[in-house]
Amino acid sequence: MGVTCFTQEFTTPIPPATMFKALIVDSHNLIPKLVPQSIKSIEFIEGDGGAGSIKQTNFPEGGHFKYLKHKIDALDTENLVCKYTLIEGDVLGDKLESIVYEVKFESSGNGGSICKMTSEYHTKSDVELKEEDIKEGKDKAMGLYKVVEAHLLANPDVYA
Repeated sequence: MGVTCFTQEFTTPIPPATMFKALIVDSHNLIPKLVPQSIKSIEFIEGDGGAGSIKQTNFPEGGHFKYLKHKIDALDTENLVCKYTLIEGDVLGDKLESIVYEVKFESSGNGGSICKMTSEYHTKSDVELKEEDIKEGKDKAMGLYKVVEAHLLANPDVYA
């Protein structure tokens, strides 16, 4: 099994605690409302949202994928850090065993925040991943962040 790491970072005018609440803590409620065409539902199938919980994301019928499951490895609401692992789902395909993510929100000093995300792709056997192989997933994640950002800018009292 090989491990390939990628990092990405983006800035937003939204305060870090607000982004963390929307994208991490309450994502199971917010995301399906904002992008019902992409995500049908998100539900906890084990636990209450803290470390050790397992969250299942269900995609609409007729799409490329049916579902995926994330296990929350660590949730630090004080330091705005979440570590979770994609453990199951057809999105892993035949090349990936799992993907470990760490997301951290920090103050950018101007009232906004910097989101830092590290992704560790754990491949099956000796499969080698290139950045192009994961570009679509990274682009979808950035698109989702932008949708949440736009929602929070339009509704500044939500999650404040």
